[in-house]
Amino acid sequence: MQKIPRTLEAAEVRVLGALLEKEQTTPELYPLTVNSLIQACNQKTAREPVMEMSEGAVHGTLRQLLADEMVSRSEGVRVTRWHHALNMRWGLDPARKAVMTLLLLRGPQTPGELRSRSERLHAFATVGELEDALLALSAGPEPLVRELPKGPGQKEARWTHLVGGEPVDEKVTPAVRRYAADEGEDLVTRVADLNRRVRELERVVSLLTGNPPTETRSS
Repeated sequence: MQKIPRTLEAAEVRVLGALLEKEQTTPELYPLTVNSLIQACNQKTAREPVMEMSEGAVHGTLRQLLADEMVSRSEGVRVTRWHHALNMRWGLDPARKAVMTLLLLRGPQTPGELRSRSERLHAFATVGELEDALLALSAGPEPLVRELPKGPGQKEARWTHLVGGEPVDEKVTPAVRRYAADEGEDLVTRVADLNRRVRELERVVSLLTGNPPTETRSS
């Protein structure tokens, strides 16, 4: 089983990070209900960037992750609860889990930043111990993290996760990312809607130019 079956969307990264975090910080409330997961994803603190995910977006994201066996659900009497399925897949011990949680929720960070922010997740005795976790996560044919080159004036190199592909330039990352219900829909639905819009545009152009539209096949 691949560690990263495909490049994950930002919403999927946030959901996985929130599940990992709450498992470590509030185990008595874990696995999470959808309502609790929405609150965790949309927290204003310890999140970079801050997101606003709707209930529909969270449901759609969970469906996508469930299809890739990255989350699972347990059906209760009153409510469905969700938990991640990453411990075995990513080889997470407590130290590596803490590091991945912080990188998923807050983006690229230095080892010093990671250690200072990890107190509620895992107590690292030294920065060296945390760096050992980073090196373990970066090893093998499917690394989960990598070290970034130092920027101008930076004394410490930062590390980033790789589950969402190449890191986005922080300068163009919005302060708040909003995810409406339609952003959780299946890709097939999105493609079908795009095809419908193209056909409608072709019809309008044909009326304006007097040329019949070219017949297209839907895949």
